[in-house]
Amino acid sequence: MYLNIGKTAVIPENSILGIFDLDTASQSYLTREFLGAAEKSGAVENVAEDIPNSFLLCVEDGKSRVFLSQSTSRTLYKRLNQKEEERRLTWRNSMN
Repeated sequence: MYLNIGKTAVIPENSILGIFDLDTASQSYLTREFLGAAEKSGAVENVAEDIPNSFLLCVEDGKSRVFLSQSTSRTLYKRLNQKEEERRLTWRNSMN
């Protein structure tokens, strides 16, 4: 199954290692250092149309990826736990 993390961006659920609130997580020096290193290596993809509110740490083909999302970590967590049919309806409604 896939998770909608932005307007048209979707990622496989099984690739997600964590969903983090950008404001609270970036208060840590280690998190800021990690995000900086990921950005330098080209592993960060910004799918936010505006200011990002959260980031997802994923593994794809054995490589770490970071996705910046405009959706809050709470919204993404709720989507992740929705039933498949509810998720399809939510995604269809967001496209209108």
